[in-house]
Amino acid sequence: MSSKLNIAFVHPNLGIGGAERLVVDAAVSLKKRGHRVVIYTMHHDLSHCFEETRDGTLEIRVVKSWLIPSSINGRFRIFCTVLRSLALAQSLAGDGNTYDVIFADQLSAPIPLLKYTRAHILFYCHFPDYLLAPHTTVPQKLYRLPFDLLEEFTTGEADEILVNSRFTQGTFREAFPHLSRIPKVLMPALNLQKYDAPVDSEDPSLSMLQTTKQLVLSINRFERKKDIGLAIDAFSVFLSRMHHNSSSGIQESSKPLVDSEKSGPISSSGKFCLVVAGGWDPRAAENVEHLKELYAHAKKLGLRAQVLAPQGISAENRRLLPEDAIRTPTIFDMLGGDSTGSDPNSSSSSSSDKLASVD
Repeated sequence: MSSKLNIAFVHPNLGIGGAERLVVDAAVSLKKRGHRVVIYTMHHDLSHCFEETRDGTLEIRVVKSWLIPSSINGRFRIFCTVLRSLALAQSLAGDGNTYDVIFADQLSAPIPLLKYTRAHILFYCHFPDYLLAPHTTVPQKLYRLPFDLLEEFTTGEADEILVNSRFTQGTFREAFPHLSRIPKVLMPALNLQKYDAPVDSEDPSLSMLQTTKQLVLSINRFERKKDIGLAIDAFSVFLSRMHHNSSSGIQESSKPLVDSEKSGPISSSGKFCLVVAGGWDPRAAENVEHLKELYAHAKKLGLRAQVLAPQGISAENRRLLPEDAIRTPTIFDMLGGDSTGSDPNSSSSSSSDKLASVD
């Protein structure tokens, strides 16, 4: 191989998420080193993607599989995804370009087809799909069996296998017991330059984020497998204990939970807010359903809940959010409580039907 390589990335959906951030950062870094980089994907929404994929920084090739839907009546998603990934691989292999390295991300199904390009195939595994899919009932096990076997076989066909953490490295061996190879760990990197610039406190788009409350932040896509409800449950328990300690006159620990001169330590007289932020795609039924589930769950626990939506959200997508969603520059769910007020877990708490304030 020459010092300057032709590199193709294969990613199923080039939206906004951790996997997409890794692919974009890796592609940009390789391009800066002089390599030619192309990203192939099945979906790229210019209104829901990272800036580098729409401003010309990276070359993006979208392969539309018009004859293959993303699901059939909301079912058979993995079946349709595999077929669409094979169509993507066939398009890459037949478009006349020669690649030295192909970086296959998330989906291993197209790897055997990609090998016909004679490129070095690198597969990046974020987490085995086998461990994410339900296998509780006999029909589920029978339906998943061919896809689980396919995942193990096609993963083993890669020339190099990488995982994002030592934890995933361990689960990899659990999910694929017939593979003797131990994947190498390549943890996602951060583009620290993006965090070097000071925050413009006068930016009007940040007005809703400015608060004197003590914040707890959770960032995830609105998917059930992320178990975001656990953060809400933990926050509710935290408020309940703070309220109990305050009512009982128990002295708080002198050790601050937040070691910052600006924000100060959390005390029984402070106010707290849990911010659940993350990717929300109106095309993904689970995103729509789970956001509403989390909102209802917070209300049930007696927490004040508020959903903030983008200012530019369409009327059609606006109807997919809870009715009292407020339009702001970003989407996130805000759950707040006042430890000096009534018990947030009490059914008689007056805060259960109020919106959280960030002021």
